[in-house]
Amino acid sequence: MVIFSGIQPTGTKHLGNYIGGFLQYVAGQDRGDPSIYCIVDLHSITVEYDAAQLRERSYDLFALFIAAGLDPERSILFRQSDVKEHTELSWLLSSVIPLGELNRMHQFRDKSVQQREMVRSGLLFYPVLMAADVLAYRAHEVPVGEDQREHLEVMRGAARTFNARYGETLVVPEARIPQIGARVLDLQDPTRKMSTTGGTEQGTVYVLDESDVIRRKFKRAQTDSGREIVRADDKPGITNLIEILAVVRASDPAEIEREFEGRGYGDLKTTVGDEVAAWLTPVRERYHELRADEGALEERLAEGAERARAISGPVVADVRDAMGVGPARRSVGPAA
Repeated sequence: MVIFSGIQPTGTKHLGNYIGGFLQYVAGQDRGDPSIYCIVDLHSITVEYDAAQLRERSYDLFALFIAAGLDPERSILFRQSDVKEHTELSWLLSSVIPLGELNRMHQFRDKSVQQREMVRSGLLFYPVLMAADVLAYRAHEVPVGEDQREHLEVMRGAARTFNARYGETLVVPEARIPQIGARVLDLQDPTRKMSTTGGTEQGTVYVLDESDVIRRKFKRAQTDSGREIVRADDKPGITNLIEILAVVRASDPAEIEREFEGRGYGDLKTTVGDEVAAWLTPVRERYHELRADEGALEERLAEGAERARAISGPVVADVRDAMGVGPARRSVGPAA
């Protein structure tokens, strides 16, 4: 089974990114053959950005990949812009993805409103490139957060339409969304997800925050009315804390509820803060070791890109051939 996922090198990665993305990626190393994870820097240029900062953040993200437990020997880790098959396939797929479907995407509508200078056409085309990212590797599984389900349906539809029109060429991928921690909420406003752009500073726990900062943010977390420590629709703050602790401990949320039965909200917030801080400390320390050597990071990125091209190149060649683009492939007969 081929596993593929990508993440943008924008913003400082927070606890929601780590639980919803990084943990899934690491787990995929034991199931994927291969597991492929991509720094999708080309997606980042669909909104306003700083060019020099983009390159630096790509190194930041790559170092964090490895610090979190991804092994460049076991997984294929690379930068999207280093593998030209992604952009070529996105153009080829534009022939099977309807414009109306792109216009209806929530991300396009939301982000286009935020554009000050202009709405970039790349923002509309974003789901097509995302489809190419996955379909170029004939990936069977895509670990994503709940908010990416809409994008998954676009790429699934593209694969089906392509296969129906040109013959069975592409794999229709399936989403893998974590049951617990799929949507980590802002600690100060638990009605919305944790975010580097739409969240609150004190409600966003960054993976690289110092331990004291993490503990302080959890101690100040907003909770709900009542006193029971249980998961419920009318208790988004407490539910969020219970699920975060369950992920950190790799346990069932029901066990957390039983442990804190009869105890106060303060005990829960302190415990979650202490355990999250301890959990992320080795990641933060390893990250700083890796990030100090950009030359070594660049070498590993180049190695990953070469491995990625070895897979995506033949797939794109199959797509071109099926579509009648370029010269026909010559069949090679048996050796004399």
